[in-house]
Order: sequence, then C-alpha cells, then structure tokens
Amino acid sequence: MNKKWNRENLTLALCIALFPPIWAVLSPKFGVEVGAVALICAGVYAAAGNQTKLAVPMTLGFFAGDCWAVLALWMMALLPFGQSASVFVTLFVMGGAAVLISSLLPKVFFCPAWLCGWAIGLTVMGPMELQHLGSMPLQIAAAMFAGVWYVGVLVEWIHQKMCGK
Repeated sequence: MNKKWNRENLTLALCIALFPPIWAVLSPKFGVEVGAVALICAGVYAAAGNQTKLAVPMTLGFFAGDCWAVLALWMMALLPFGQSASVFVTLFVMGGAAVLISSLLPKVFFCPAWLCGWAIGLTVMGPMELQHLGSMPLQIAAAMFAGVWYVGVLVEWIHQKMCGK
C-alpha cells in the first residue's frame, strides 16, 4: 500500500466524503441556501491547524465579517462618490478597521476569519439589492457556524477518535 494511504489519510478521506455532503443535503431543509459557505469556513479552520482553541474566535471572526459585509454594502450604497471610489473607500476603511480591532482583541476575533467572512458576505450578497437581503446574512452565519463546528471541530474530533488519538 502507498505510504500516503495510511489509516490517518483514509479515515480523513472517509470523514470528508461523508460529513460535508450531509450538511449539503440538510442545509436547504433548514432554510440555508448557501451551504457551501461551510466548506470555505472549514477550509480556513483546517488551514489554521484544526485548533479547537481557535474555534470560538474564528466563529466570531466569521460572524463579524458577515456583519461587516452588510455594513459595507450599505456604506457603498450611501457614499456620494462614484462606484469605484465608494468601493475603494469602503474597503480601505473597513479592512483597516477589521485588522486593528481583531489585533486588539485576538482572543475574541480571529482576523483571517473576519476578512474571509467579509469576502464571503460581499461575494454572496454583493449582487443583491439591499432591500432584498432578507435572511441571507443569517443563512451565511449559519453556514459559517456549521463550517467551523460541524465540518471543522466535530469532523476532526471524529477523525481523531477513528485514528485512536
């Protein structure tokens, strides 16, 4: 057997093959139309080393980014500049503020999650009319939570148990 196809990799493959698709199938039944957001957030969790100690600040960072996206969309719509200038000013001010706030409160907000959550929110909600956002910010937040806690923390815990760790 190939050295890379060890118990750890095979059990991880099984976990990733099984649990995210369960979320993909069930999330629309809970009213979450953006279930794939969970996979992005789980990827950030994995890239940060699957560290359970980061789960709370990462979740709060994603939530802050989601709120930041709504605020940014409102700011861009209200600024009296042209579209390009409004986008630049909004991203400049809010991006800098997110980094500064998260650097002052690193145990509360994980900065990469905040910035990633903001990008996710802008990508999903950017093409929408502000008055039609409806429950979309809450759907995004639910998918972010599922990404960190279900696909990230829970799946890693199950994987570790399957590996006997």
